[in-house]
Amino acid sequence: MDLADLSNKPKILKKLEKDGVRNVLFTDCLKQRDENIKKLVPMVLEIIETSNRFNREENRNYCLMVIGVPNVGKSSLINSLRRTNLKKGRASRVGGEPGITKAVLTKIQVSERPLMYLLDTPGVLPPKIESVETGMKLALCGTILDHLVGEDVIADYLLFSLNRLGKFSYVEKYDLQEPSDDIQHVLKRIAVKLGKTQRVKAITGVGNITVTIPNYTAAAYNFIRAFRKGELGQVMLD
Repeated sequence: MDLADLSNKPKILKKLEKDGVRNVLFTDCLKQRDENIKKLVPMVLEIIETSNRFNREENRNYCLMVIGVPNVGKSSLINSLRRTNLKKGRASRVGGEPGITKAVLTKIQVSERPLMYLLDTPGVLPPKIESVETGMKLALCGTILDHLVGEDVIADYLLFSLNRLGKFSYVEKYDLQEPSDDIQHVLKRIAVKLGKTQRVKAITGVGNITVTIPNYTAAAYNFIRAFRKGELGQVMLD
């Protein structure tokens, strides 16, 4: 929730309830101690005990699966539960891009009493994304590998979204004079500010020369990363 706009919390809860999801916790797994993480195991126990378990009724060892879209923080949640309940370090590899978890791993213990294990899983997406804009939002949030869409395309959509929502913090961050809808201009300013340049050969009428130009790909990557880290403000992509 460190990257979420919590002013929209009621709206989020209402949408989830409409979809049939009623047991919701907002967690921040980057914190060493998060109060809502402590509530997770008791909540899960209550859900299990009020559900039919049939032939597993006497079994007090619980094994659950963690599922979600890519890069949403499933492995971070498991590590946070281990840190909170067992005082142990991380057991599941994490990273700032989708596809870090490649396969369903072995059971990872996250609680002693009750004895509870979690299975980390690769991220899943619907087989068909309903629209181009939905796909762009997913790409912007890092659920699809950047190079599959194109850093420049994602950066262009990000700039469009920021301007549409009136979020102009990028202007001051990258020393622009005013908001702009020209992604090439914005990326050039980012490249200049951060020293992201590259040397290329240019063919002229008098021979080849080497020139220094802005590295637009590196600038786009930095722009996107700044958004994902919350450095451009909280943005609600509804």
